[in-house]
Amino acid sequence: MPLFDRSADLLRRGPGAVRRTPWAASAYVTAVQSGAYALRPLPEPDREAVLRAHSTNVDNLRAGRWHTLLTSAFLVDRPIDPAYGAILLGILGSAETVWGPRRTAAVFAFGHLGASLLVYGGLRAADPAEETRSAVDVGASYGLNAVVGAAAISLPNRTARAVAAAAVLALAVPPLVRKGRTFTDAGHLAALLLGLGAGHGGAFTRG
Repeated sequence: MPLFDRSADLLRRGPGAVRRTPWAASAYVTAVQSGAYALRPLPEPDREAVLRAHSTNVDNLRAGRWHTLLTSAFLVDRPIDPAYGAILLGILGSAETVWGPRRTAAVFAFGHLGASLLVYGGLRAADPAEETRSAVDVGASYGLNAVVGAAAISLPNRTARAVAAAAVLALAVPPLVRKGRTFTDAGHLAALLLGLGAGHGGAFTRG
């Protein structure tokens, strides 16, 4: 069942229809924030070395350090800003309330892993400079974009789906054409498209 369709159904049926508190989203945001505060006391070079070692950059993946596809989603370069933390928890928590923790995690992971691998493939083909090959690339943004895309395309009304999909794409495309764009801008768009596909097909979000 689409995200917003099921949300409306839950509201009609009352508070008892909500299956569970979004514990997984809360635990994830807490883990990310705790990791950021744990790294903060380290000297800048040491903190950067830890982040670089757990990044999904070209050097790590080419060397077979595939664990970074997981660890990169749990690290950020600095503690999460309260506004962004509220957005992250709000979007993931809302999705979890409707889809459940497993489906929400599946969409998040699909976007994070898929976008990371697509960016890796593109960068390897482009043979970038050493600075880009070893860049710090961590955080929740790829997975978050996938969940946003899946939620947008899950709207029950066809017109609303089209408008929502166009709106999120309109936000993701401009960074790719601006001066100073980076490979993460392409990753955000890739994750959003993966989320749109996941939500449209319903394999991850329909129960």
